[in-house]
Amino acid sequence: MKPSRLELLVGFFVLLGLAAVLYLTVKLGSGGLPSGDTYLLQARFTNASGLHRGGSVVVSGVTVGRVVDIQLNKDDFCAIATLRVQSTLRLPTDSMASIKTSGLIGDKFVALSPGADEAYLEPGNLITMTESSVDLESLISKMAFGSAETSDETPTTPQAQ
Repeated sequence: MKPSRLELLVGFFVLLGLAAVLYLTVKLGSGGLPSGDTYLLQARFTNASGLHRGGSVVVSGVTVGRVVDIQLNKDDFCAIATLRVQSTLRLPTDSMASIKTSGLIGDKFVALSPGADEAYLEPGNLITMTESSVDLESLISKMAFGSAETSDETPTTPQAQ
């Protein structure tokens, strides 16, 4: 059987579509920012569970960067997240970084809340005012089973008479 011209044309468009999907997957997966120049900041969290490389960095709901690395600080056992943000973003030194969740059980991202200080963070500076990730499992566990630390009941022992 000889393939018809229409079959070849359809096959070509299918391959072109797959190539476009592959290109977009690689481009979006690399965490590239829409604008050119960027700089690095670091944020110190006591719990960074659920935050991954490539996660978004957001200010007022607008994506301004990506998480490029998360490492454990061996001195105080905190997580240090390295953030790559747009160079046009000037954050005051008293800015706050929070790990938030998009939706109920969605992806984690870093939300930056600018402060009011007149001095600005320089590239490589560390943000120490942070809110760590909320552990949903421990919250549900506390609600379902209660917390042993908040119990006011003390065990009673029979006293000898």
